[in-house]
Amino acid sequence: MQAGQLIGLDLGQSKTGLARASSVARLAEPVKTIPTTEVIDELKHMAEGGELNAIIVGLPRNLNGEDTDQTRWVRDWVERAKAELPQTHFYWQDEALTSQLASKRDAKGQSEDALAASIILQDFLDASEKDKA
Repeated sequence: MQAGQLIGLDLGQSKTGLARASSVARLAEPVKTIPTTEVIDELKHMAEGGELNAIIVGLPRNLNGEDTDQTRWVRDWVERAKAELPQTHFYWQDEALTSQLASKRDAKGQSEDALAASIILQDFLDASEKDKA
């Protein structure tokens, strides 16, 4: 993966947590939580500088690994986002238990959604290249 900024998303139907990391430093940090209706515009703004390398989206599934209604909603949202951001690479990252982990961390002013996004992004960064889909 080439050098640049990576954005992690913990997508929800009403609000979405955002996190960022440098593909070089490989350390995710929570950024903010915004209404989901504003996420694509926010990503477009980030992409304008040309340093947005990829977007990593948390993929919700049930504990058996099967798709749920939320999984299908997230997949549909990503398809719409890809159409709006055709030059940007999107990757999936399993988000199992990230919300629970985020709720146990010291937020230091960050929302649980942004913390969950940073966990999703860090899991992606820590995964081997072959596991990145």
